[in-house]
Amino acid sequence: MEFLINFFTDYGYFAVLFILIICGFGVPIPEDITLVSGGVISGLGYANPHIMLVVSMIGVLLGDSIMYWLGRIYGVKILRFRPIRKILTLKRLKMVREKFDKYGNRVLFIARFLPGLRAPIYMVSGITRRVSFTRFVLLDFCAAIISVPVWVYLGHFGASNLDWLHAQIQKGQIVIYILIAAVALFLLWKWKRSKMQKN
Repeated sequence: MEFLINFFTDYGYFAVLFILIICGFGVPIPEDITLVSGGVISGLGYANPHIMLVVSMIGVLLGDSIMYWLGRIYGVKILRFRPIRKILTLKRLKMVREKFDKYGNRVLFIARFLPGLRAPIYMVSGITRRVSFTRFVLLDFCAAIISVPVWVYLGHFGASNLDWLHAQIQKGQIVIYILIAAVALFLLWKWKRSKMQKN
């Protein structure tokens, strides 16, 4: 996080936007740490927190949209590219398609909170063409508007105490995983219930 803070301090909003876009490609830079770091530089007075939030939202949505369009334009052929094969293996492709069959477009909303699966899910949504781009952006925006402000403003208000901030990030990640598990269990229960009613 200290490296990102220094990098963002030197290059400002453009650096935050750039890192968030490449995060969308599945590059192993944690998106939440990037957002918090953007918030930290605003808390230190190098940026405006509200502009940082807008820039962060744009970066997140752009990164996700690029993954969607790569899938939509190239389809399964994209798996021929070696860097993409690391993000979207055949095993992951099969698993994500199964999730789409079970839960539909709700998978896109939940994907925002799943760092390891986010990029493959967005790419598969483009490959399968089951979701229009307008719907994709709307679902992605609805999920991002929940998580992005939390991380940016957490960084802003914790800029003067990085030890406290690290502790809050860990707590926040745990809370997110608990919420994801709760939503997943609810969706599973609802799906099983509707299946029993049909039978």
